[in-house]
Amino acid sequence: MNISQIGLEIIKKYEGFNSEKYICPAGKWTIGYGHSIQPGEDLKTITKEDAEKLLLKDIKSIEFAITRLVLEPLTQGQFDALVSLVYNWGGGKFMRSKGLKKLNKGNYQGAEAEFFKDPALMGIKGGKPLPGLVARRAEEDRRWNAA
Repeated sequence: MNISQIGLEIIKKYEGFNSEKYICPAGKWTIGYGHSIQPGEDLKTITKEDAEKLLLKDIKSIEFAITRLVLEPLTQGQFDALVSLVYNWGGGKFMRSKGLKKLNKGNYQGAEAEFFKDPALMGIKGGKPLPGLVARRAEEDRRWNAA
């Protein structure tokens, strides 16, 4: 499967566009639509067009990982939601997640609760979930439940 335009727009909306490199909350140099700058990449500024190309390239590896790791069939909405989630989380966290284990046992509702409704995954800061992550998880959850 491949991400749909709807799924792509969710990622772009919550990542936001930055034409100049910056340090993200995880402490990594980042640019464009949340691209983590890799060793050897000399990126100081980027256009929206080039940032989208980079985003699509980054998403390809996530699509491959989801296709390889998820053993149960997914709807387009579920696939889009997982691509957005994994783009935000990283593949390692997804691989080790309780949600993936539940999904691979056919427990779609349990997986949904783990991925999109667990308060511990909302980026707690000062004892409160981060509003941006709460909103992103809610939108991913809506996409999960779309056809």
